[in-house]
Amino acid sequence: MTLAEKILATHSGKASVSPGDFLSVKTDLVLSNDITAPMAIKEFDRLGVPGVFDPKKIVMVPDHFCPNKDIQSAEQAKMMREFARKHGLVYFEVGEMGIEHVILPEKGLVLPGEVVVGADSHTCTYGALGAFATGMGSTDIAIAMATGEIWMKVPSTIKFIFHGKPGQWVGGKDLILYLIGDIGVDGALYSAMEFHGEAISALGMDGRFTMSNMAIEAGGKAGLFHVDAKTRSYLKGRTTRKYTEYRSDPDAAYARVIEYDASKIEPQVAFPHLPSNTRPLSQVGDIAIDQVVIGSCTNGRIDDLRLAAGILKGRKVDRHLRCIILPGSQQVYLDALKEGLIEIFIRAGAAVSTPTCGPCLGGHMGILAAGEKCVSTTNRNFVGRMGHIKSEIYLANPAVAATSAVLGRIANPQEVV
Repeated sequence: MTLAEKILATHSGKASVSPGDFLSVKTDLVLSNDITAPMAIKEFDRLGVPGVFDPKKIVMVPDHFCPNKDIQSAEQAKMMREFARKHGLVYFEVGEMGIEHVILPEKGLVLPGEVVVGADSHTCTYGALGAFATGMGSTDIAIAMATGEIWMKVPSTIKFIFHGKPGQWVGGKDLILYLIGDIGVDGALYSAMEFHGEAISALGMDGRFTMSNMAIEAGGKAGLFHVDAKTRSYLKGRTTRKYTEYRSDPDAAYARVIEYDASKIEPQVAFPHLPSNTRPLSQVGDIAIDQVVIGSCTNGRIDDLRLAAGILKGRKVDRHLRCIILPGSQQVYLDALKEGLIEIFIRAGAAVSTPTCGPCLGGHMGILAAGEKCVSTTNRNFVGRMGHIKSEIYLANPAVAATSAVLGRIANPQEVV
């Protein structure tokens, strides 16, 4: 069996499973946020059950519109807050919280071999830890909160092998954008995506989280890495809970095996209006921009901020644009503060936000007007994603985004470093 199949078999009490099998799967963690929790709560209340299956296994994080941007978002957060208090759930409030997909691994709430479901499409982020994690609708999450189980069809698995050593300025964001550009936004539809190869082994955990996070942008059900020394080192000190490491069998059956030479991959830029509309940085051309966003559940971790700070140190943001930096969590913010990164950002002329999803989904903290162009380290660049339907979003890694903020156009870090 593949990695995904082994985890799902264990959680459904079966010796083995195959793609296409329908299962009732026990969950280890159920997640929702301030957009999706209110719908799940309404459906949960309709069930008439006395309580949730296990309050320690249900997490709610108000991260999309919080701190509340308007009355409607305040009402949604209030509903979520009251439900969490009533049932004793794991809940993170403004001031201690952050972006859900950053803080759950950070706080040791997700471990290898577990099944995690969330009412957010980027729940697949946790596959970086060797967990089977996937997004579901709010109704499914309501049932999961009540029963601790989900209904699922076993996905087939596609194996992606990245050979060789990535070049300078090429990270996990570039590898996954290159992959999506190759297979398309539906190239891995309802498939588990397994990442392998020398380039994958060389990636740090922050880069792996980025790749798993964007599995959904290729249509994937989950994006998984095998546990290795880097995974174990990341988990050390974050949890005392025991976990199980699973590995795909040598004779596991894959739907496809796709191989790349990572040494030939340049930093990638995804043009509007799809993550698959990618071009190597050398072929971008001269594109002036109005805004840069560095952060999100894709690239808001400490390694991402270090990369951006390395570019911005001693330089100034172009006076004709805004550069907005969003640490992924309070801990990331604190680490960046201790390392002097926040001072670098502010002296460069960037604005540093409280941890929030904010502009990624057109929520707040950086909405675009008609005709404006933004370079963003977020994961989606759909029409109107960050504001006006006539605005444009270009996806890139933090180094490219920071360089673009300095030069006022999409640019290569080699131009300033």
